[in-house]
Amino acid sequence: MKKIYLKDIAKSLNLSKTTVSLVLNEKGNENKISVTTQKRIKNYAKKHNYVPNHLARGLSRGKSDTIGLIIPNISDIFYAQIAGHIEKKATNYGYTVVFSSSHENAKNEQKLIRSMVNRQVDGLIIASTQQNLKNIRQLRQNKFPLVLIDRHYPEDSSNYIIVNNFISVKNATNYLLGLGRRHIAFITVKLELEAIRQRLLGYHQAIKEVYGDVKQELIVELNPKNYDREMKAAIEKLLNQSNKVDAMIFSTHYLTASGLRELKNLKINIPEEVALVSFDELSAFDLVDPPITSIMQPVEDMGNLAVEILLDEISGLNIKKHKKVVLETELIIRKSCGA
Repeated sequence: MKKIYLKDIAKSLNLSKTTVSLVLNEKGNENKISVTTQKRIKNYAKKHNYVPNHLARGLSRGKSDTIGLIIPNISDIFYAQIAGHIEKKATNYGYTVVFSSSHENAKNEQKLIRSMVNRQVDGLIIASTQQNLKNIRQLRQNKFPLVLIDRHYPEDSSNYIIVNNFISVKNATNYLLGLGRRHIAFITVKLELEAIRQRLLGYHQAIKEVYGDVKQELIVELNPKNYDREMKAAIEKLLNQSNKVDAMIFSTHYLTASGLRELKNLKINIPEEVALVSFDELSAFDLVDPPITSIMQPVEDMGNLAVEILLDEISGLNIKKHKKVVLETELIIRKSCGA
């Protein structure tokens, strides 16, 4: 069956496109269009299986009912979960989500922002590279609806939703100290991200409160592009120190997976020799032997709140009390700490 358009209905019924559009958008009564005319239009549209062009209709009222989501990597389980919750929540409100990955590249992020704005998305949710402050500020100055998620720019006033990275790692470090672990290593990546910096600071603070200073040899920073290749040497170096490391905190789930593999290859007993804590987790962390203690992030809350705040922005509602959200994590205790 041939697809018909609004103009076809107007021509067939000898009416204006404006009249037909108003009726099909349920605005006939308020525009004083007769009941008879409204029935003619609706019956004709139904009989000929008229399907409205939502994009065109959206653009005509300045909305596309589409949200843009830019994340570092859609294949990362953490961001995939957030994206899933964002999509589900947005769908409940009648919005479609367009996904893209920046691959931790600021230029890619800039291009994606430009592309999505050109595609007429109604707003953006961004897990930024944190190397793109100029573009983020430009969006905000142009009053373009925007929410930063997981990562934010402390010097900027854009909406954001993050977790309390500092307290999360401080509490995890204190937990290990409370178990009698004395030589706790912190393995992280060389990324200039505020979240990573706060995790390291949380570790620092917990150690300082007990020992007064932090041993720099217990802190390992790996190249984010080569961490898998660097992990073996890093683990061996930590284990061969005079004060042998008896616990390790990994600042990301992918570092944990890599470190766990090397510890298994070296036949290190977990948790008897080394206790493990992971910031965030993979679905398999509760299945491996032993299951891994993890700092669990509230990904569902993060995704849902991002959509709610963004839609309030799109609607022009005053959401000042919701603009800067810091969520708490939960330390999920498993056998990798010996508890």
